[in-house]
Amino acid sequence: MCFLENLEQTIVSGFGSLESQQDFRTPEFEEFNGKPDSLFFSDGQRRIDFVLVYEDESRKETNKKGSNEKQRRKRRAYESNLICDGLQLEATRSLLDDKLVFVKVHAPWEVLCTYAEIMHIKLPLKPNDLKTRSSAFDNFNWFTKVLQVDESIIKPEQEFFTAPFEKNRMNDFYIQDRDTFFNPATRSRIVYFILSRIKYQVRDNVKKFGINKLVSSGIYKAAFPLHDCSFSSPSEDLSCPNERYLLYREWAHPRSIYKKQPLDLIRKYYGEKIGIYFAWLGYYTQMLLLAAVVGVACFLYGYFNQNNCTWSKEVCDPDIGGKIIMCPQCDKLCPFWKLNITCESSKKLCLFDSFGTLVFAVFMGVWVTLFLEFWKRRQAELEYEWDTVELQQEEQARPEYEARCTHVVINEITQEEERIPFTTWGKCIRITLCASAVFFWILLIIASVIGIIVYRLSVFIVFSAKLPKNLNGTDPIQKYLTPQMATSITASLISFIIIMILNTIYEKVAIMITNFELPRTQTDYENSLTMKMFLFQFVNYYSSCFYIAFFKGKFVGYPGDPVYWLGKYRNEECDPGGCLLELTTQLIIIMGGKAIWNNIQEVLLPWVMNLIGRCRTVSGAEKKTPRWEQDYHLQPMGKLGLFYEYLEMIIQFGFVTLFVASFPLAPLLALVNNILEIRVDAWKLTTQYRRMVPEKAQDIGAWQPIMQGIAILAVVTNAMIIAFTSDMIPRLVYYWSFSIPPYGDHPHYTMEGYINNTLSYFNVADFKSKSKENPYTELGDYTACRYRDFRYPPGHPQEYKHNIYYWHVIAAKLAFIIVMEHIIYSVKFFISYAIPDVSKSTKSKIRREKYLTQKLLHENHLKDMTKNMGVIAERMIAVVDNNLRPKSD
Repeated sequence: MCFLENLEQTIVSGFGSLESQQDFRTPEFEEFNGKPDSLFFSDGQRRIDFVLVYEDESRKETNKKGSNEKQRRKRRAYESNLICDGLQLEATRSLLDDKLVFVKVHAPWEVLCTYAEIMHIKLPLKPNDLKTRSSAFDNFNWFTKVLQVDESIIKPEQEFFTAPFEKNRMNDFYIQDRDTFFNPATRSRIVYFILSRIKYQVRDNVKKFGINKLVSSGIYKAAFPLHDCSFSSPSEDLSCPNERYLLYREWAHPRSIYKKQPLDLIRKYYGEKIGIYFAWLGYYTQMLLLAAVVGVACFLYGYFNQNNCTWSKEVCDPDIGGKIIMCPQCDKLCPFWKLNITCESSKKLCLFDSFGTLVFAVFMGVWVTLFLEFWKRRQAELEYEWDTVELQQEEQARPEYEARCTHVVINEITQEEERIPFTTWGKCIRITLCASAVFFWILLIIASVIGIIVYRLSVFIVFSAKLPKNLNGTDPIQKYLTPQMATSITASLISFIIIMILNTIYEKVAIMITNFELPRTQTDYENSLTMKMFLFQFVNYYSSCFYIAFFKGKFVGYPGDPVYWLGKYRNEECDPGGCLLELTTQLIIIMGGKAIWNNIQEVLLPWVMNLIGRCRTVSGAEKKTPRWEQDYHLQPMGKLGLFYEYLEMIIQFGFVTLFVASFPLAPLLALVNNILEIRVDAWKLTTQYRRMVPEKAQDIGAWQPIMQGIAILAVVTNAMIIAFTSDMIPRLVYYWSFSIPPYGDHPHYTMEGYINNTLSYFNVADFKSKSKENPYTELGDYTACRYRDFRYPPGHPQEYKHNIYYWHVIAAKLAFIIVMEHIIYSVKFFISYAIPDVSKSTKSKIRREKYLTQKLLHENHLKDMTKNMGVIAERMIAVVDNNLRPKSD
């Protein structure tokens, strides 16, 4: 690395310090005007591996001399150090804005070889004929051919034996052409590795380095690798592979929505990290197809059995539900009401609260295990096919981590000195501070949930007072918009808005916390950020659903002695049919609203920003601008862009699994969303965003254990929803017990009289003084009203205490939870044991390839030794012959 004092004297391959050049246009620049997709320097030989963009301070309208000089000095130091490290640079001005300067970066062969060895990049040794990819649908090729990518358009990649590159064994590698040995993705990866570690300033023995800091501080406006061509048409350059165009045509275009994804080409163009995301998303979507079919079947079962829903008929019957007077659900303002005003909601509830829902909940507990186990196998196959089996051994420390390594310690294994960023005590302090910050934000979310609950309790009184009070329930507004429904919908909408606001704030906070924590590798960084973000999102998105499912209506007391929140707000009650329909409404609003909001963020905003950028360009100049300038006007993906895509899908996965017992159509909605999501993400990457720096990835990281945790929790939540949120267990207890004394003497099993059985009596005269102002006198002199509970009636020695039937129902609910959990967990354990994470064939291929690779390297090494020994032997023989030859006089 060069020092700052001799920066001006550094000249590499004819390029000096770029700031010393007065005119950034090169003589060959006119040639590029006719080749907008050119990927080479002006000489047409050296490939552009990366592009840096900055704004020339001397041409700015407002010239802050001191600040601009500092930026210029840092940039000059950085560029000179890049040149000293072997990179070659070429600068040119923008055609559309002469203030912009594009610095094109090229890595020569020697630099690529040096850093490929440092980064332990696996490169081809020889062609591999072992990797035969088989499909479970080989017997149905005639059917699946329509879904496959056309191999005449996207040709399959040739497979190779690979090994970590070593310069001293270069002859062992399959180098037919130096220009193509390192593919564009690998070249960009190596150059970004260099850019991230080159220093630009040293102050007080503290090094400042890395392109990320220079971009964030405004010294450079952007840094990115180039797309290889336009997405809408192939390049005029015959040597261009046109991979971007092929991806758009066969992957991102709407007409390809039914086709499988070209995963190998995605991986080749964008890197393994993006490839594994789309592989996972595609596999998840395929598995959702089965869940969606079963969910629709269960929904249709409830739909076609609506007419057999006896308890709903009793609610709607004028002679039953129309004559049952219900007690007021709040103090002072709430009136008495007749049960039949909940007729419409009870009919809707029959669609979801049926026996089919129970079957579907059990099925989903098994489905999620099958999905996770089969995905592990598919992931192992991709690790083998994409050469990422031993990736963890290759990963380098993050430059931000290396910059902080100031403490010297002795490595326990090597007994050598090494540098670490902080001591064990300092690490404990950082972890404590980070955990405290995360805990504080979780408490903030819980506080917002409590605020929503208070809103529910307060606004319910308002809706009860303002909505029409027709007791018969015949008013068209009251028929469909009950106080409970109005409260639920408005609270769900407000909850969704608060969720989005808190998400926006916490994303920045989580990144700050993780940066302070200073993980060593990029994988550690992303895993740490993943856990923080998911923990926050879990509480943020699911807390309102947990409240409705497991707390609302559970601790309300009874009319004469209600339970109050904070001594002021009376607890909410559920409809006579339970809170299941409200939970369904909450899920629909959050899932639907989240999908719409994400599409606005991911699609509409980048499209509008790019549209504005194009409108600012000179009319007609866009077709003539070079590739680097076209890419600059696209939107940056951001280093955590893929993280948010994963987070979005994992939150959806939680909705599909955790609360699916309340909404069997959730997998269907997720399936439709994901089919569109794959193509929208593909369209976004290929048309609206700059090309991301290709990155390696072995698996989906911390998202795998998160999904496993959700899968375990889903069994408990669905069992509890069926037991405590729905009315299925009380109905089953009634059905099986009321033909048996002392509960009843029906001659056969029946559901008749169920509604009357679930409602207890309350004597109006027993209202406490604080609730005597209920306006029941406006509707007649009622002596008794009904409420939803199992309690002894007035006049009983234990009046208003829970009766024996209540405890039998509780016992049945607990028994159901235990039995359902044990059955599903047993099946899950058996499936996990029976399905290995790596298939036998994949294990054999990995071992076979490793053996052949080692054998190949060993044989080549022996050949070199034999050759060297032969040369040495020939020389020794020549020396001996020379010594034995008689000397002439």
